[in-house]
Amino acid sequence: MLNETTDRPLLEEPRWSRSQARATPMAENSLTRFFGGAPLAVLGRLLVVSLIVGAVLMWLEIRPGDIIYGVDRFVRRIWNMGFAAFHDLLQYIIAGAIIVVPVWLVMRLLAVRGR
Repeated sequence: MLNETTDRPLLEEPRWSRSQARATPMAENSLTRFFGGAPLAVLGRLLVVSLIVGAVLMWLEIRPGDIIYGVDRFVRRIWNMGFAAFHDLLQYIIAGAIIVVPVWLVMRLLAVRGR
């Protein structure tokens, strides 16, 4: 069945680009996309960077247990603060707004006047 205006079939076969025709299987593409490159190459780079960072941390006498303990202590302190943290946060926002909003307003007024 032909389209009367273009003399082409109404149901055409899909046209694939060259990159789509040479594409690798979906699982490999997804895995490569997830890792940001070839998985073995990315894992190798992660291993090297982990070795360097680990050596620096050990040189600074920071052990993995210290990091885990610090994160745990941080989360517990935030949890124990409860709603007091929101009160403190609100005070910071109000204190900053006292300076930021008037400066913004003056800058906007000068920009409108300058046009």
